[in-house]
Amino acid sequence: MDTQKLKVLQLGKFYPVLGGVEKVAYDLMVGLSERHVQCDMLCAAVNGKGREIVVNDYAHLICCHTWAKACATMISPSMVSTLRNICRRYDIIHVHHPDPMASMALFLSGYRGRVILHWHSDIQKQRLLLNFYRPLQQWLLRRADKVVGTTPVYLAESPCLGHVQDKAVCMPIGVEPMHPRPEAVDAIRRRYAGKKIVFSLGRLVAYKGYSHLISAAKYLGDDFVVLIGGSGALHETLQREIVEQGLQGRVELLGRVSDADLPGYYGACDVFCLSSVQKTEAFGIVQIEAMSCGKPVVATQIPQSGVAWVNANGVSGLNVPPADAAKLAEAIKSITADADAYRRYSAGALERYRNLFTKERMIEKCLSIYENG
Repeated sequence: MDTQKLKVLQLGKFYPVLGGVEKVAYDLMVGLSERHVQCDMLCAAVNGKGREIVVNDYAHLICCHTWAKACATMISPSMVSTLRNICRRYDIIHVHHPDPMASMALFLSGYRGRVILHWHSDIQKQRLLLNFYRPLQQWLLRRADKVVGTTPVYLAESPCLGHVQDKAVCMPIGVEPMHPRPEAVDAIRRRYAGKKIVFSLGRLVAYKGYSHLISAAKYLGDDFVVLIGGSGALHETLQREIVEQGLQGRVELLGRVSDADLPGYYGACDVFCLSSVQKTEAFGIVQIEAMSCGKPVVATQIPQSGVAWVNANGVSGLNVPPADAAKLAEAIKSITADADAYRRYSAGALERYRNLFTKERMIEKCLSIYENG
């Protein structure tokens, strides 16, 4: 198959990019279009206003008007009408799950071409929504020509995917490497002079397990500082926990870290920590961003999640039981205690990134899936 003659539509989730699912969809659009594959993206607009953005000669981003956000889903009826109008232009529709709005749009579109279902995660939090959505989800699994998972663990262990293993294929997420500027790294290290820096990044929500990472600082000692980047509903709660445990100066909530500043924190840290405690964390893109800088990772062994597969235990870092502050601290100290061991973890992290998690590898795998039906 001549992939340069293909016309592909990435379907879902929303724009501007705020999280992992929409980042993957956007990166696939851009990466495929850079290979001269016609690849557009249809999604809901975060701010409500519909518009079309020309990304390059081979990619258009079509944002549909959004009425509201409910149960973590953008309510955008215009996605239905828009997809009905344009779906016949495309040889493949690559739909990203979970996104009930995108699934509904595909169901009502009348589209008869090939469908690739990208299964980023099961629906975990919105149980009430799932009761209504399950018939549509089952239709989508039947309708898909291929079901793409981000890790072999999630594909094999998701209770939703047991009956579609014959058409399941793994395509790990890939990202461009971080390129920290030396002056930015030096500025952060000077700010925390004499400290080993543990960095974490994500929304301040319950499943990220930040309460346990904060508590882990009690076991680390004064020669460590824990920096948590991100904003969210638990900011005040977590700040109160820091104060109540007397950890001011040893744990710092950075707030939202800008795209310009983020590489500096990856470059300055000694260890990256992903303290998530629930299967909602299916992959953890932040892990591979840290690995691209050669940073060892401490992550958690969440049942049925791919997180602990991404961070290979003993190679790119260490994995510990979720919700265990003492074990988090023990792993962090183990990685940083010995210079030779640290160098091995650092080299292992960078090698694992290069072997599995580059954006280039993700695009190559995606093209292979499109070519092989």
